[in-house]
Amino acid sequence: MRPRAWCGVLAAVALSATACGGGESKKSDDAGAAANAKTGFPVSVSDCSGAKTTFDAAPKRIVTSNAAALELLMWLGAGDKVAGTGFPPGKGTVPQQFADRAAKVPVLGKKVIPKEKLLGSGADLYVDSFSSMKNMGGMGMAPTAEEFKGAGISHVYLKSTACASMSKAARTDLSGVEADIEELGRVTGTSARAAELVAGMRKKTDAVRDALKDVPEAKRPSYFFFDYDAGTKQPMAVCNRQVANAVITQAGARNVFGDCAGDFKPVDWESVVAKNPDWIQLGVRNRGSEEANRKAFDEAADFLRTFPATKDLKAVKEGHFLRIGSERTTIGGVRSADTVREIAHTVHPDRVK
Repeated sequence: MRPRAWCGVLAAVALSATACGGGESKKSDDAGAAANAKTGFPVSVSDCSGAKTTFDAAPKRIVTSNAAALELLMWLGAGDKVAGTGFPPGKGTVPQQFADRAAKVPVLGKKVIPKEKLLGSGADLYVDSFSSMKNMGGMGMAPTAEEFKGAGISHVYLKSTACASMSKAARTDLSGVEADIEELGRVTGTSARAAELVAGMRKKTDAVRDALKDVPEAKRPSYFFFDYDAGTKQPMAVCNRQVANAVITQAGARNVFGDCAGDFKPVDWESVVAKNPDWIQLGVRNRGSEEANRKAFDEAADFLRTFPATKDLKAVKEGHFLRIGSERTTIGGVRSADTVREIAHTVHPDRVK
């Protein structure tokens, strides 16, 4: 059927008031398609289980689960859209250039954001570093997918951290973290900035890799991430799906619990003693000030020096402690590459300057 005859049929049955007569609708559709192509939308992303969410435009009001997600949005240039956060950044947590702005972000929860506050926040996007609020000691259950939808909130994950326990392979580099940055860049309409950030990270990690390329695996020092805040009665190991394993491995060290699949696993002190690590990172979470952080690091070191099971460990006797905050190691972000370089410089000082 010729186009003109087809238009006559449509008009006759009243299926379209604009299909015939010309190109106004087509021009409008073409203009919309061109605008979407220019901005990169629509964008589809998946959650930990593979379920997809599609964005037709960049979000206007964002809530973040914690300081790490907040910081990432600031790196991307979307910090002005953040309307609230949980686990707010303490003093010195975020880079200095973001500190004043981060301090002004409304705190919806000192830890996990209560369900009712999150759903009533007016946000159109929630950026989540945690796979489950219950796992983070939250107040109440996490909102269901239906509840997020009912509140008009799209829910996206920083999958390198949130989905770590579901990963099918060990994490030995920062590719998962880089993918998070690129994906959030697409969602917020800041893809160009995301590409710059990832390029900068790769420049740092590539330099470390090149400096250590001729150091065989067996010669790389063993490394224990001591999660002091998880408790001292039973140590918590970081396993090979956790971001920390990627950071430690790229830094040229061997995670002593890199043979356990998953993200975290409770172990016993006998297992730590059997590993007898060359280096121990004092994994302390931010206390809100430099003085409080220094005190916490001192407490962690003193525990290892005085606890009967650990006082004779090689790393303890030699004072081989790294004072690097827990969040910088276990939650992926732009500064994960800096953590790689800092660890590498400490354990390979002659190679990584």
